[in-house]
Amino acid sequence: MIYSIEKIAKILEGKVIGNGSIKINMLSKIEDGSNGSLCFLANNKYEEFLYTTQASAVIVSSNFNIDYSRTSTNLIIVDDAYQGFATILKIFSKSKNNIEGINKHSCIEECAIIGKKCFVGSNAYIGKNVVIGDNVKIYPNCYIGENTLIGDNTILYAGVKIYDHTKIGKNCIIQSGAIIGGDGFGFAQNEENEYTKVVQIGNVIVEDNVEIGANTTIDRATMGSTIIHQGVKLDNLIQIAHNVEIGKHTVIAAQSGIAGSTKIGENCMIGGQVGIIGHLKIGDNVKIAAQSGIQSDINDNEIVQGSPAFSITDYKRSYVYFKQLPSLNSLVNKIEKEVINMLRK
Repeated sequence: MIYSIEKIAKILEGKVIGNGSIKINMLSKIEDGSNGSLCFLANNKYEEFLYTTQASAVIVSSNFNIDYSRTSTNLIIVDDAYQGFATILKIFSKSKNNIEGINKHSCIEECAIIGKKCFVGSNAYIGKNVVIGDNVKIYPNCYIGENTLIGDNTILYAGVKIYDHTKIGKNCIIQSGAIIGGDGFGFAQNEENEYTKVVQIGNVIVEDNVEIGANTTIDRATMGSTIIHQGVKLDNLIQIAHNVEIGKHTVIAAQSGIAGSTKIGENCMIGGQVGIIGHLKIGDNVKIAAQSGIQSDINDNEIVQGSPAFSITDYKRSYVYFKQLPSLNSLVNKIEKEVINMLRK
């Protein structure tokens, strides 16, 4: 995909400093810029690369203090360079996914309904009574179980598995290897410590504008639905258990796990490797630091850290003392010896 610098600036509502007619055909990091590439600068840490990059253009925030005497590349000045570059990334990504057609090696049941301008790759399977919206892209080796609904403009990358009765909204992105709708981890223990499987008969609902990372798993509900609400972003390698509900625009980083029937509010930020036990209620606008263990409910707007987690302010204060434990232990041992010696005298 090729754009002029001037056209990119128009898309971003920015201003060109330099030659706007130069063509851009790829995107790059600022330190790896080359002729024909576009990059961005949003962090002072990388400022020196602005003056040495070989990129044809750099997107820069308007509040950035630029030494124009040292620049040799073209600039696109915008309000927010990071957001601007994200917009261009999205446009370039859409061009890569601008494909249509059904591969002859795919398998689509006769009663499935496929919308307009869709793509179905090699070895993909689409089951009975599946309804797929317009402009959906289904890459090779995907499996879509019967009675599943997929909304317009959603992308399923290679190897995605979607079990029966799942509902996926519009404009979703599901990365390779994700599994949606598998059995929840439900077993009943008897007096002999044997386990009987509890059959999971619910489903998964994924609303609009959700992104699900590679190898993330979302289990179907025992009864009812596991629900991922609008705008949620899930990183790679996340486990969402049966009957979990995640509120709008919450983001969760990699390797986190949420146990069954926990409800997470809207606009939460959950760091990597966080573990949340089942049947909890996490409020809106909550932030949970990486590697925290959540064992009790959390109220709206709280920020927590630790395992078990508690207020991040108290955690940081406690950590100051924790780091001093070796020296405090040495001091206690020294005092103990002195007291013993005094008593002996």
